[in-house]
Amino acid sequence: MNGDTSRSPSPPAPGRTIDIELGQHEVITVELDKLDPDPSDLLELLAEGQCKVSIWTRLAVEYWRRGWLDAAERIAQAGKDALEASGSEASSAPLYSLLANIQMTRATSAPKLILYDAREDIMRSERTREEYYRDAAQIFNQGEKIATESGRLGNTLSMLTRGVMQMGMRAMDDALRSFNSVLSQDANGNNIVALIGKAKVLYTQRDFPQALKLFQTVLRLSPNCQPDPRIGIGLCLWSMDHKAKAKAAWQRSLEVNPNGGAASLLLGLEALNASKDETQTQEERKTGLLAGTRYIERAFKANQRNSAAANALCELILLKGQHKMALKLAERTIQFTDIKTVLTDGYIRAGRVSHAMGNQAAAKRFFNQAKYGQPLNLMANIGLAQLQIKNGELATAVNTLDSYLQQAQTSRQRSPEAMVMLASLWANPIPGIDFTEKGKARELYDQVSKTFGLPDAVAHATNGNQPHHTGRSSRRIAEDIDMHVEIARLWQNDNGERMRRALKEAWRISQATKQSNPRLVNNVAVLEYLDGHYDAARSMFETAITQASSLDSSTADGLSTTTLYNLARTYEEQGEESMARDAYEKLLDRHAEYVDAKIRQAQMLADLNKPNDAHELLKQVLASEPNNLNLRAYYTYFLVQSNLPRPAKEFVFATLKDHDRHDLYSLCAAAWIQYHQARESRDASPKGVEERRRGFQRAADFYQKALSKDSTLAVAAQGLAIVIAEDALGTLGGALGPLAHDEGMKRFQNAREALDVFAKVRESLNDGSVYINMGHCYYARDEFDRAIESYEAASRRYYSGQNVAALLCLCRSYYAKATRDQSFAVMNTALQYAQKAYHLNPQDKAILYNIAMIQQKAAEMLLSIAPTKRSLKDLELAIQQATHAQKLFASLAADKSPVVPYSRDMADQRRKYGDSMLRRCDEHLATQRQHETEAQAKLDAARQKRQREREQQEALERARVEELRREAEELAEERRKAREQALEWSRDIKMESDEERERKAAKKANRRVRPEGGSGDEAPPAEPRKKRRTGKLKKSSGVEEGEEEALFSGDEDEKPAKKRTSKKRVVRDDEDEEEPTGAPRKKQIKSKEYISDSDEDMS
Repeated sequence: MNGDTSRSPSPPAPGRTIDIELGQHEVITVELDKLDPDPSDLLELLAEGQCKVSIWTRLAVEYWRRGWLDAAERIAQAGKDALEASGSEASSAPLYSLLANIQMTRATSAPKLILYDAREDIMRSERTREEYYRDAAQIFNQGEKIATESGRLGNTLSMLTRGVMQMGMRAMDDALRSFNSVLSQDANGNNIVALIGKAKVLYTQRDFPQALKLFQTVLRLSPNCQPDPRIGIGLCLWSMDHKAKAKAAWQRSLEVNPNGGAASLLLGLEALNASKDETQTQEERKTGLLAGTRYIERAFKANQRNSAAANALCELILLKGQHKMALKLAERTIQFTDIKTVLTDGYIRAGRVSHAMGNQAAAKRFFNQAKYGQPLNLMANIGLAQLQIKNGELATAVNTLDSYLQQAQTSRQRSPEAMVMLASLWANPIPGIDFTEKGKARELYDQVSKTFGLPDAVAHATNGNQPHHTGRSSRRIAEDIDMHVEIARLWQNDNGERMRRALKEAWRISQATKQSNPRLVNNVAVLEYLDGHYDAARSMFETAITQASSLDSSTADGLSTTTLYNLARTYEEQGEESMARDAYEKLLDRHAEYVDAKIRQAQMLADLNKPNDAHELLKQVLASEPNNLNLRAYYTYFLVQSNLPRPAKEFVFATLKDHDRHDLYSLCAAAWIQYHQARESRDASPKGVEERRRGFQRAADFYQKALSKDSTLAVAAQGLAIVIAEDALGTLGGALGPLAHDEGMKRFQNAREALDVFAKVRESLNDGSVYINMGHCYYARDEFDRAIESYEAASRRYYSGQNVAALLCLCRSYYAKATRDQSFAVMNTALQYAQKAYHLNPQDKAILYNIAMIQQKAAEMLLSIAPTKRSLKDLELAIQQATHAQKLFASLAADKSPVVPYSRDMADQRRKYGDSMLRRCDEHLATQRQHETEAQAKLDAARQKRQREREQQEALERARVEELRREAEELAEERRKAREQALEWSRDIKMESDEERERKAAKKANRRVRPEGGSGDEAPPAEPRKKRRTGKLKKSSGVEEGEEEALFSGDEDEKPAKKRTSKKRVVRDDEDEEEPTGAPRKKQIKSKEYISDSDEDMS
């Protein structure tokens, strides 16, 4: 552990002396147990006696045992000087190793880094651990040089020193080899230092069983060894989940070494962790917390520069509210730790303390540093988001939490705390973010609710889930009032039931955050830049530069330098060349040696078509830093792009020969140059063919070597795929030998194999060249449509339609497709791409030749097809283009340039062919006009016929509609009249019924007043009483009855009356039926179901 001085040699045995000879007869005995802390007298005595190196080393070690490092260093230095003065420098190598070990001992108590903006733990005047290790390495190398010259290289002391140094510098693999070398030279393999060193290395490599065995071996060989191997035994057991045994090992270590800080620290951490177990009683947890606190304080007092002890104690002090002391401990942790997790904890606690003390800027900086070290650290992300919310940076807080949750989702580290925070942010309107994100807020709250079984969960009401939030953090989330209020607000307009369930868990909304100026850091801006959000990245970079001015000069300089460079790169991506140029110049004014800025300046000059200026600038940079491989890689690229293949080849081979023969970029560049030269060679002689074959083979060898160093190197894989597709190791389509009988099948097979490779390369190499090569393979397989898709993807996605090569590939594919399909429209598309390429590169006369060729070929194609498959407009356009092609061929054939990229004879032959073709154009035009005239006449006649038929049909339809309308009007009129007549009849019936009732009433009254009768002789003979009718009266066949029946029955013929089933009179209204001709009309009146029992009624 850092800050541990227990690396000094083991305690001395009592009663030890050393004899120093002065001259031949005088011997002075020095008692090693009674050494004076001031070695001045002893140094004079040793110098006078011209002692051997073993005496100097022994005395220096004795002083070191007692912790007097300064005195030990003085003795070792004096001994080295004395031996050099006496000419015995060859024997001074052990003293160099001793001095190196002393420096490494000082390094263990030195800070790993220095916080120049630290407020409590000031370490600016101290040297860093790296400086001590650098001095130790320098001293050790000097000793190794002396040992090499004296033939004493490779002794145990030097190998142990090397191993300890490598372990301190975190070169664990090298340290393991050094310790193994020592153990292999030991007869029994029992070198304690080597065993302990190897065990520590294996522990860091997580090989816990083997490390445990080694620590146990050390304990068996040396029970009193320092550092105590019981500490390592306990750590291994703890990592292997044997917690009780690990605790027992640490307790035993504390018994043996009561002042051992490491054992106290580990026992304290174990007690603190145990006190958090909620299954224990409150008293047990309190006892564990107090015991852990005492252990931690004891460990920190034993070594106040122990970062782990400071980190643990900081948490305890922070809980007590002692902010200044907690900040000092947090800064101590940051400055002295060399473990990433402990460093992250230190930054987090420093951020928490700064936040509590109101220093938001410092807190934000600390949380950002913690997040940079461990992007998936929960506390770092939440702390940073809290600060961003408090500063009003709501969009940035959303990005922080969303990025964390997206990354943590794959590693099953999704935190409910982070989800609740992010959901709360999404639930509120944020400037720059669409409010529709409340759907995401609902989703996150649903996940949290389901996790804890809250009433807000969707499934809670249906499956009867019960809350299962047993942990303290879970309870705090489940009992968070604001969260439930937020959920209720999200659902208030859509789901009243869920809103109500949430409101039952909440009681009010509280607290609002203060607004402040937003502050962003450089690494967040870089992430935005990599995601292609250049506007956001630019704003963040500018903000970071402004904020850096408020820091101290040393920190501000480094931060502003890096941020300014990133800002200049953002300007470039946004097309702000002038602003980017100004930023680079400002950067170089501050640091003239900033190589990357000069490289970007050179690239901008090259983009402005100033290759000579760019070349001169690159030469200047190379002169100052010739060993910079990134610079050499860019210079190689620049030479290739500048069409300087020979200098590029010489330069890249010099890089491989003199700097790094395994440099991947140089290997791929060398392969590309070899392949390009071999491919472009036109030497058809046997020697030339053989040289081309060797060039292709060397290119393939370079690609294979690069892949052997990095099997995921997509550029090398793509290069080999090109070799396969073009059959460069075979006949190259007949260029390197005679064609085989199955050459076509082989070409298709090679293209298929290359496509498989390109498809895999596309997944890892985001570059347009991959799509271009895939297009080549599709073209070789005559799949022109898929080739066009690949070329267009490359041109549009990567080159913005400004790459001449991609445009020419599209032109070629459309030309081949048009030739195959005999399509003039597709041929015109090919012509458009060729014209665009010529517009971008008007110096290339080969493109001009292709334009003329396409125009002539289009006319030839149209002249060769039937008139039915072409149009007069297309034919006239093709003839016009062919006429223009004649002018181009004539100018190309007459070109007097010494070298042209085409054949003048072929251009002249094309011109002559075009003349003969154009002479036949008038005939074709006449034929096409006649054909289109006849076709048009037929079309007009057919169109007129269809028009007449359509008019006739429309007339018939109008007549039909008019007839339907008239019939509907007549029917409506008849129904109206029938309804009026029915109403009139109803009124008549009602009046007759009233008269009938009055007449009956009068008759009844007359019967009551009639005399009972005369004498028997005078009275007339009584008529027999008629029998009551129990049936229904039949209808008479009078005029009125016939008319009534015809009107209401709905039948024109007479029908027998049906039996009535209703007790009331019913009038049937059938309007549509007519009365029988000549039928008598009679109204039928029935007011009751039965006829009244009255003689007068029947008379």
